[in-house]
Amino acid sequence: MEQMKHMAVALDGPSAAGKSTLARAAAQRFGFLYVDTGAIYRSVGLAAHRAGIDPKDPAAVTELLPTLQIDMAYDADGVQRMLLAGEDVSEAIRRPEISRYASDVSAHPEVRAFLMEMQRDLARRRSVVMDGRDIGTVVLPDAELKVFLTASAAARARRRWLELREKGVETDLEEVQRDIEYRDRQDSRRAAAPLRPAEDAVFLDTSELSLSESVEALCTLIREAMEA
Repeated sequence: MEQMKHMAVALDGPSAAGKSTLARAAAQRFGFLYVDTGAIYRSVGLAAHRAGIDPKDPAAVTELLPTLQIDMAYDADGVQRMLLAGEDVSEAIRRPEISRYASDVSAHPEVRAFLMEMQRDLARRRSVVMDGRDIGTVVLPDAELKVFLTASAAARARRRWLELREKGVETDLEEVQRDIEYRDRQDSRRAAAPLRPAEDAVFLDTSELSLSESVEALCTLIREAMEA
């Protein structure tokens, strides 16, 4: 583990670009805290789904927020686990239908404001690698390093499909790609903090890179930022 001074790394990019996997690996390499903000929004989406709420109804979603008890825990490998009212929902929030709910609820400014302070407080207290859709542009605009991670929709769909299969979730590859393309449209067009790279972000396209190559590329960027 490389020992580093306090630092915030903002890792943004579209759905299934590999942000969580790379952020977790880099955080472990440098001894930073890994924060998967997408999982937090997915937990809100799951809560809305379970409550039978239309995720596109801002009033209904806003009314739900004060009732939510969302917590994070980390296992021995540094993997972030999401807890909703004490229940580990880390697997449930990865289902395709919950992905759509997450994208819809995250479009509401009230949801983003509700979760903003939680995310910023983590970065104040610890060195972090935080991934999401608007980390470099909104959540941590002063982060020492901002990376915009991307890959083609086809490459992202296949990776997510394989990930779901490994977890025992049987789904159609074309359906997964449709879900990803839907999230791309929703995330880039939403009024509240749309998906876009920060002006000073470094682009990292992993379409043609293996997992190990992608991890090394990200770690190189972090190391260079620390030495700058």
